[in-house]
Amino acid sequence: MKTISEEKQAMRAQMRGLRRGFAIAASDQPIALPAMLQQRISPGTVVASYLPMRFEADPGPMAERARELGARIALPYIQTPAVPMRFLAWQPGDETEVNQHAIRQPRADAEELAPDIILTPLMAFDDALHRLGQGRGYYDRAFAHFGQALRIGVAWSIQEVAAVPVDSWDEPLDAVVTERGLFSKAPL
Repeated sequence: MKTISEEKQAMRAQMRGLRRGFAIAASDQPIALPAMLQQRISPGTVVASYLPMRFEADPGPMAERARELGARIALPYIQTPAVPMRFLAWQPGDETEVNQHAIRQPRADAEELAPDIILTPLMAFDDALHRLGQGRGYYDRAFAHFGQALRIGVAWSIQEVAAVPVDSWDEPLDAVVTERGLFSKAPL
């Protein structure tokens, strides 16, 4: 019998292949900011987004619509695995740097912001809104730290699975947005 860790690793490997093929085929299907989320954004709302890598679903159109509604955009900033992830102010055209995980992030001197909404990359999600990430725990720790923030997964529809293996520290999402729309268990 596999451990939860082994199940997660196997699911990550499977989903990387599925996501790669689908992302290439779906590159002309932007993921839009659902009306239900637009209603949660007003001038000054902080939306944490991310710059996609390795065939992740692109939250760029969602972040751009949030900016049009007056939101400030922040991106994750990772210093080391021992230091909690922070969210730093960013807008298109700002310089970025590349961290130890080959992820583009704002420069270290950008303003730190507390997110109201966190747009989150993922490897897989299920009906219970459990999320499988890359396995480093940065987002789970950020969810715990910013407990009032709305947690929105951004994914391709093919990333939905029957059940995500869950550890005690895994934090569920409030909703997932795909190219097919919004998945949530309760009104946002």
